[in-house]
Amino acid sequence: MSLITYATGFQPSAETERHPVGTQAARPPQLAPSRLPRGGILFGPVALVAIWELASRIGWLSPKFLAAPSTAVLTGIELLSNGTLADHFLASAQRAYLGLGIGVALGLGMALAAGLSRIGEASLDGLVQIKRAVPTLALIPLAILWLGIGEAMKVALIASSVLVPIYINTHAALTGIDIRHVELARSVGLSRGAFLREVALPGALPGFFTGLRLAVTTCWTALVVLEQINTTEGIGYLMNRARDYGQTDVIVVGLAIYAILGLGSDFAVRFWERRALSYRKALAS
Repeated sequence: MSLITYATGFQPSAETERHPVGTQAARPPQLAPSRLPRGGILFGPVALVAIWELASRIGWLSPKFLAAPSTAVLTGIELLSNGTLADHFLASAQRAYLGLGIGVALGLGMALAAGLSRIGEASLDGLVQIKRAVPTLALIPLAILWLGIGEAMKVALIASSVLVPIYINTHAALTGIDIRHVELARSVGLSRGAFLREVALPGALPGFFTGLRLAVTTCWTALVVLEQINTTEGIGYLMNRARDYGQTDVIVVGLAIYAILGLGSDFAVRFWERRALSYRKALAS
């Protein structure tokens, strides 16, 4: 077995040995996987909005119960033109991305400590699993007592929610690295820093990006709840105030903004994931 074969973990199959590269081999026909046409994934949401608009226009849905999509769009344009929406959006984005950044850093550091050290795993893994089982809502009373009812409490709870998917997926990827790669690193005498840089981090990247996609969704989900507590600005505050006045169109605008921000963040993560993991396509080809 060559060094490259050992490092990549490629094992020639019996079929490959019988039919070397460059020869023709009879293969059973395979059905091409069915795929949705481009934009087909939007069919469901677009159909739902169309039915919603139709039900509002013919009177099946009262504006007091749920505003029509067209009404919500006009309300959103009005809030955007007078500057109200921009101010509340910036306040929400600051809370969300600050908590996201802190949570990602903590989750990644804990995953590396637990995945590369038995002491780290024994110390940290149980704590994260406990946090995973405890919902964020249950921590709000203690967080208020410890940090007050201001911004620090909200950012801390968002960070604590975000670090769980980052830790779990990154830790799983680290512990799932092929042991042959570890043995190869030892045989060529890689230092601990070089091993971390050349083997551990590249091996953990797929799991990290999976956790990051979950984390950005968790970030905005936690923010929806936390912005209902003693806030004077933010999308959640705007929705909370609209609830008191029965303004369902403003509530729909807030929900749409949360959805757009969550989907946009997920799209950005997937874009950087494709860029960072482009080497996998090269290896597969």
